Formats: sequence, C-alpha cells, structure tokens
Amino acid sequence: MANGAAAIQALGDPTRREIFERISKCPLAVVEIAENLPISRPAVSQHLKVLKDVGLVRVRRNGTRHLYYADPKGVEIMRKYLDRLWERALTSLKTFSEGGEGH
Repeated sequence: MANGAAAIQALGDPTRREIFERISKCPLAVVEIAENLPISRPAVSQHLKVLKDVGLVRVRRNGTRHLYYADPKGVEIMRKYLDRLWERALTSLKTFSEGGEGH
C-alpha cells in the first residue's frame, strides 16, 4: 500500500523522478526506460523497485516483456497527502497573519 510521505521521498531522487515521468506517459519496459539515461538497466530496475515498493509503480506482463506504469492509486494517495500538508500550511499562515502564534 502506498504511503504519501514515502512516495514523495522516493521522488526526491532526480533519476527516479525522471523514470516516473517517463512511465507516467505510457507503460514502458526497462530497456525503454533506460534509453538516454546515464545509468545501467540494472540501476533502472533498482529505481523501479523503490517506486514499486512505495506504491507509485505497477508492472504487468505483456508476453515476455514486463511493462512498468504509474499506479493511479498510489498517485492519488500522494496527492491527498500533499493536500493535507497544504491545508495545514494555509491554516498556519492564516493563524500567523492574524497575529496568532505559529508552529
């Protein structure tokens, strides 16, 4: 199951973020994901494992190929987490601007 904070942390790595952006457009195999990346295919596989472990990526088999794609459920959990953070930040800003004490 996805965890919003863990998903954001996983996307903090620029390579993982690039990989996630690529597979968000369409399902891709490791060899296609690795294209034009300055890392090896095994390294891409390790990054995909991290993204899969936090619930942002799923894999499906298409014949002999494994296609990786963004998991909409994981993305939704991350979005809800960010929404909660945003609401807290706005509440804190409002309290501060009204002369209250901030955290």
